[in-house]
Amino acid sequence: MARRQLRTLAHAIYFGEGPRWHQGRLWFSDFYAHRVCSVDLAGDLRTELQLDDRPSGLGWMPDGSLLVVRMEPRQVWRRWSDGRFALHADLADHSAFLCNDMVVDGAGRAWVGNFGFDLDAELRARGPESVIADHPQTCLALIQPDGSVSDAAPGERFSFPNGMVITPDGRTLIVGETLAGRLSAFAIAADGTLSGRREYAPTWPRVPDGICLDSEGAVWIANPLAPECARIAPGGEVLEVISTGDLPCYACMLGGPSGRHLFMLVAPSSDAEEAAKAPKGKVLVTEVDVARAGWP
Repeated sequence: MARRQLRTLAHAIYFGEGPRWHQGRLWFSDFYAHRVCSVDLAGDLRTELQLDDRPSGLGWMPDGSLLVVRMEPRQVWRRWSDGRFALHADLADHSAFLCNDMVVDGAGRAWVGNFGFDLDAELRARGPESVIADHPQTCLALIQPDGSVSDAAPGERFSFPNGMVITPDGRTLIVGETLAGRLSAFAIAADGTLSGRREYAPTWPRVPDGICLDSEGAVWIANPLAPECARIAPGGEVLEVISTGDLPCYACMLGGPSGRHLFMLVAPSSDAEEAAKAPKGKVLVTEVDVARAGWP
């Protein structure tokens, strides 16, 4: 494993997800604290938005307004600069169980994944190996800038769609299919729909949770099965592995002034009952060689 110098940027987090670098700060959702937070490179942690349910994916519209996935009602809400916070899109007809990660492009279109089933209950009942081998698949939702919703990839189904990135040319969306142990790529049509499915990279025995893209086309994946974040080349070659100590890594993001700070969100467990007991999660950061690219 690569021996890069890591430091703890923030601690006392229940379970961090959806990290995004925006205007000099790392924004992220803290699931079980029901809040959206931000932290700068000096460790100044702020609560940006307090909710009464779990937030997940984050993104920004062209006008600077913030989109937030609300997991349990399966909705995306929008917060404007004047503080208004209102429903942007209802995903109830285009998701199963909880909604999770989201990527928003430069035009304000958003793609949102969902669990597809009660992951925590199945993991407790059957264990990870059984769930990975046998699980319901689900769809991806596409939200247009006006809030209208449709199936992002008609006819396609996904094995727990999770982190997503869009290439700098805006033509390709890459999604981490956690329970399939792979990164899948799709062509983005003019209307935002996805087609031409292909395997961007197999990741097994690692599985991708949160992901981010660099300027060489490699994808950093947070591996929730181990305390590590791995850089995967197109085709699947493992280019680098960074240890996150004794805590599994659930999300990652490239950012910082030059786009070369790699932020890693870690926690003892993703299980709702365990993670909500105490704020033992952290945000770790190190510097890497290749800068971020594309969206988010």
